[in-house]
Amino acid sequence: MNQNLSEDEHKKAREAIMVHVRKVVPYSLMVAVASGLYLISQIFGKIEGGSLSHFQTLLAIKAFLGLWLGLRGINQKLFKINPWVFKSHFFPFSLVVIIILLSQFIYL
Repeated sequence: MNQNLSEDEHKKAREAIMVHVRKVVPYSLMVAVASGLYLISQIFGKIEGGSLSHFQTLLAIKAFLGLWLGLRGINQKLFKINPWVFKSHFFPFSLVVIIILLSQFIYL
């Protein structure tokens, strides 16, 4: 859009899209967290030998990061609390990338 629209048109178009994104993303985040909590309750398994397996360790880290992002979204949308204000989306995006990478390494 930035290449095809003037700066003013680009700003208006971006804001028009962001209005809808701000409505949808927090709720989809809540669904992802709820389904993630259900899935982790089903597949985490028993802790044997007093320590976590490789699978359980990576799953626990992944769950923690997902819950952190999810709680942030829930606080923002439902309670109108804006915790952990970020100047950019780089940090939350980095957490999502880490969660995806953990998903790939979890079964190695």
